[in-house]
Amino acid sequence: MSQGELERSLKKVSEEAEEGLKTIKNLEMLGDWYQAFLGKKSPFNAFFVALKDLSNEDKKEYGPRINTLRNQLEGAYASKKEALEIIALNEKLKDDRIDVTKSFAKKQGTLHPLSQVQRQVEDVFVSMGFEIADGPEVETEWFNFDALNIPGTHPARDMQDTFFVNHKTDNPKKNTVLRTHGTCIDIRKMCEKGAPIRTIAPARVFRNEALDATHDAIFYQVDGCLVDKNISLADLKGALKSVLSAVFERDIKIRVRPGYFPFVEPGLEIDIWWEYIDKNGEAAGRWLEFCGAGMLHPNVLRHCDIDPDEYNGFAFGFGLTRLVMMKYGIEDIRHLFSFKKEFLEQF
Repeated sequence: MSQGELERSLKKVSEEAEEGLKTIKNLEMLGDWYQAFLGKKSPFNAFFVALKDLSNEDKKEYGPRINTLRNQLEGAYASKKEALEIIALNEKLKDDRIDVTKSFAKKQGTLHPLSQVQRQVEDVFVSMGFEIADGPEVETEWFNFDALNIPGTHPARDMQDTFFVNHKTDNPKKNTVLRTHGTCIDIRKMCEKGAPIRTIAPARVFRNEALDATHDAIFYQVDGCLVDKNISLADLKGALKSVLSAVFERDIKIRVRPGYFPFVEPGLEIDIWWEYIDKNGEAAGRWLEFCGAGMLHPNVLRHCDIDPDEYNGFAFGFGLTRLVMMKYGIEDIRHLFSFKKEFLEQF
């Protein structure tokens, strides 16, 4: 490259770089500009090669001019890059800006299906004069077992069924367990208030069971009792029928079978007639076991300082979790504790 050609090339590169820089609007375009004028394949490589063919005097003149031009372009590139980065940052901040004073439409939530059905059950029992009771989840062995006429050899007290918290003494009033039912709450109220009394205890209870579609180590029950004078099984049957009919919003048929529970005598199994559509699309029905119940054992009344010759009463306990599954057709108990928004929004 001759001196004249080098002179014209320097002028051309300077003008084109300046004009090109004016049209750049983002960092990507700036990167392309840099590769074209300052990268490995830029004209400056050819300029430095051309210097070898010039005289020593021309080398002294054009060497500094080439370096000056390159430095000018490097400076222009740095300034343009800084300006574009500021613009990009401001745009990002603008997009990410949150107006803390702006109000957003809030989607109304709903009660969990367990809470919905629990409230329905409570409303019916309250209308019949029952009190809603609560008690500790960590319960003494005495309230959980002994007061309910459940002896130390009963399978329910086996370590495979019950979570023992403290089981180091021979005194059941000092040993503690995670309550296995809500009847212990009713017993506490009976010991506290005596008779007459009407209580129900919606309670979270704990059993040492493997988790599957129909079982969980943590679930909810409703246990209740009524103690007064001249109470009969007809009162028990009427109370349960009223609650079930209200929850399912239709008349529910129930039947009574003999059953054994240490804290009631006689003990009963309560079944309900469940109507459904079978796999062939036809209406069908069958009896389903619903809960255990019966007339309170005299020993239970005595443990609460209630005279069994003057008072009698009934007790019952049913699974609130199972009732919810039946009401809404939920086939897997794990859905109720999954906290999946898509599932809970159905209710």
